[in-house]
Amino acid sequence: MCGIIGIVGRNDAIPLILDGLRRLEYRGYDSAGIVVHADDGLTTVRRAGKLGHLIEAFDDVSLATTSGIGHTRWATHGAPTDTNAHPHCDPTGRVAVVHNGIIENYQALRQEFPAEVFASDTDSEVVAHLVAREMAAHSVELFDAVQRVVPRLNGAYSLCLVAADEPDTIVVAKLEAPLIVAATDTASYCASDVAALIAHTRDVAALLDGQIAKLTPDGIEVVDHSGNPSEPHAYHVSWDLEAAEKQGFAHFMRKEIFEQPTAVSDTLLDRLTGLDGARKLHLDELRIDERELARVNKVTILACGTSLHAGMLGRLAIEHFAGLPVEVEVASEFRYRDPIVDSNTLVIAISQSGETVDTIAAAQYAKEQQAPMIALVNVVGSTLARTADGVMYTHAGPEVAVASTKAFTTQIVGCLLLGLYLAQVRGTRYSTEIAEVVGKLGDIPQAISDVLATEAAIEALAKKYYNTPYTMFIGRHAGLPIAMEGALKLKEISYLHAEAFPAGEMKHGPIALIEPGSLVVAIAFDGHVFEKMISNIQEVRARGAAVLAITSASRVEELQAHADDVIAIPDMALELAAPVVAVVPLQLFSYHVAQLRGEDVDQPRNLAKTVTVE
Repeated sequence: MCGIIGIVGRNDAIPLILDGLRRLEYRGYDSAGIVVHADDGLTTVRRAGKLGHLIEAFDDVSLATTSGIGHTRWATHGAPTDTNAHPHCDPTGRVAVVHNGIIENYQALRQEFPAEVFASDTDSEVVAHLVAREMAAHSVELFDAVQRVVPRLNGAYSLCLVAADEPDTIVVAKLEAPLIVAATDTASYCASDVAALIAHTRDVAALLDGQIAKLTPDGIEVVDHSGNPSEPHAYHVSWDLEAAEKQGFAHFMRKEIFEQPTAVSDTLLDRLTGLDGARKLHLDELRIDERELARVNKVTILACGTSLHAGMLGRLAIEHFAGLPVEVEVASEFRYRDPIVDSNTLVIAISQSGETVDTIAAAQYAKEQQAPMIALVNVVGSTLARTADGVMYTHAGPEVAVASTKAFTTQIVGCLLLGLYLAQVRGTRYSTEIAEVVGKLGDIPQAISDVLATEAAIEALAKKYYNTPYTMFIGRHAGLPIAMEGALKLKEISYLHAEAFPAGEMKHGPIALIEPGSLVVAIAFDGHVFEKMISNIQEVRARGAAVLAITSASRVEELQAHADDVIAIPDMALELAAPVVAVVPLQLFSYHVAQLRGEDVDQPRNLAKTVTVE
């Protein structure tokens, strides 16, 4: 989950590396460091804590260099200290490395060296020792030495290395952890995320597993694990630098909350083709023959975290529209049992980044069982997108805040479209009916905008409840995944104790947690379980809990008789569209609660945006 940036070119590299690290800090902010070529060898500067500490350190450093590598860390092996911060060097200072991932056999590799030569507790440092030893023992350059070493590494890694005696060279290697390379007229670049490179170019290439690349000011050479010339996956980034900036918002999270009307509109754009009366849903990224999709008899959805909640709504959509049985699986657990998937099972893997290691591993397992797979992702060219037989992109644009917002709402919309598409190829819905539903989905962006216009009222509720020690979220049917997402948002950025339960399960245990001073957030928008939710709200209020209800505008008056506070969302013509809108006030509520508690909204403790290590 760490961030990597490397630059070798003809201009001063340090400001460019620091700027790249700033754009990557959401990937890890336990510590940060840089190593650059100087006149007398490699110069390394590292600091524990957030990137600002490293930037301050350079106030006292006067260096002019045209190449270097940088790193922001999310700690796995070793505490977040100056010593464990990357880059790491061999004892002679000849080779330095930054690393994202895990070297699973690092303990065995460390046994090949005296214990006293290691300066850190990390798994990464051993790579620098191994490469330096190869260079010295065989009189080879860095590129050759890395090719000799990487076959010995088990695990997942993106590696970026420099050598003191090769000032115009960076060498990178990739296995199961994302790594992007790019070249311009003035420099060659590498990074763990395209966000670090967007200021320089929008034409990039994702390295494939097993590829090793040599970067120089004149270009990039890529080979496979056997040393043969190889081609990475080249693509063009559709968004620009402005999209990755805060644009006047105090935090990326708030900016991304307010970008949701546009993100949903972009996800829905041009999905229908043909003339009125014969319009068809068209998902041109899927690349799977409709006949193959028509014969599947089961769907398995794989996801983690927020994406899992979107998948739960995807199950409702696919079962409702397409009439297929659907299982929603926690991707990190999927392959550790004996899941039943085969060539008649459609697997849908959901991930904002397309780099979530658990989801990728689960999807690969399903592919080994001959299951056709669709990836629902936001990032073009990501590992999951390349692994899948077909891709549906959500077109949310860059999401920088660790707590996901616009990625989630666009994932729900993507799931609804997939449900309709499966209905189309299976013939379970008429084309006119599908077009009508897609038209109703077109109401979502304006409905979200209407909710965003009520931010002041939601902020007032945050001021009322921001010190509540325990918050329970409840919902039924399509409201349950939103309750789960609301609880996740509140706990991950405010650190308050929050959890979600199916409202119908209250009497089976969870209601014992309710006492005076508790807050219950009830997701009760209009629909076929609305009256059931009223009963559940009455149950918790009778035990002394305060109730904050999210409901449809037409149901506000009814809810006011049972809840302490009510947040209204617009009435939706399609019940399954209501969750997309209902989550927005919960995002704003969590944002303002965290703000009032003085927490770091964009970079919550112990979390990183993309989970690239298991």
